[in-house]
Amino acid sequence: MTPCTDSGGSVAITVHHQKIYKRIIISCTMSRYIIVSTVSGILFGVMDGLINANPYAQRVYAVYIPIAKSSLNLPAGIAIDLVYGFILAGIFLLLYRSLPGESGTAKGVSYAILVFFFRVVMSVASTWMMFNVPTETLLYSLVTGLSEMLALGVLYGATLKP
Repeated sequence: MTPCTDSGGSVAITVHHQKIYKRIIISCTMSRYIIVSTVSGILFGVMDGLINANPYAQRVYAVYIPIAKSSLNLPAGIAIDLVYGFILAGIFLLLYRSLPGESGTAKGVSYAILVFFFRVVMSVASTWMMFNVPTETLLYSLVTGLSEMLALGVLYGATLKP
């Protein structure tokens, strides 16, 4: 009988080995969280740029020209998108077990729809109620917001598990 086997020859994991295994799992999970959060923050920024800076967006968002800033603070924008990536990934992990769906991807889509409602739909509804904004602008915000949230939700669902 070796130190890692019992009298039947099967492997016996000691309490010490279990603690090491837990540390490795936690370390891998944390590393994965940091990597996915960073990637999602970068993806968030890239998608925001594509969504807001294309010629069609410039036309439908022209209504905001009188109140828009003349220049953007790029470092602050990048930092905000990275923080959003970490927050959204963390909330996904917290809600993971309660999200509908069997697979991680289905849970990611469920999460995307939830975030889409609270982030995009509520903002567009408020804008519609308070400002004279063309319907085309509101619809563009809804469609692009849904696509952005679905991309992030699928990323989280495919890569993160608690």
